[in-house]
Amino acid sequence: MTDFTTKVIEIISSIPKGSVCTYGQIAAAAGNPKGSRQVSRILHTCSSTHNLPWHRVINSQGKISLPEGAGFEEQASMLAGEGINLNKNRAVDLLRYQFEISGKRP
Repeated sequence: MTDFTTKVIEIISSIPKGSVCTYGQIAAAAGNPKGSRQVSRILHTCSSTHNLPWHRVINSQGKISLPEGAGFEEQASMLAGEGINLNKNRAVDLLRYQFEISGKRP
């Protein structure tokens, strides 16, 4: 496992209930600001093994990246269960719910 992968897993594991992070935010905090797609792949391959709160990771627009019928509804429901509801544009209010990694907002 690479250092980047290890850092990504640690960061995702640290996102508290009721908060979200973006793929790009996680990538930057793990040392590769252009690694958001790598974060997505790590999340896809390691979520079960490392019991990651995958539902707390969203895109930079505050939206769920999974399509309807292929995980969107499950992720939206899991977020709602933590008190995070999507707005009329089907996005999370990042100003309210985005977790600050290392005390810095992206």
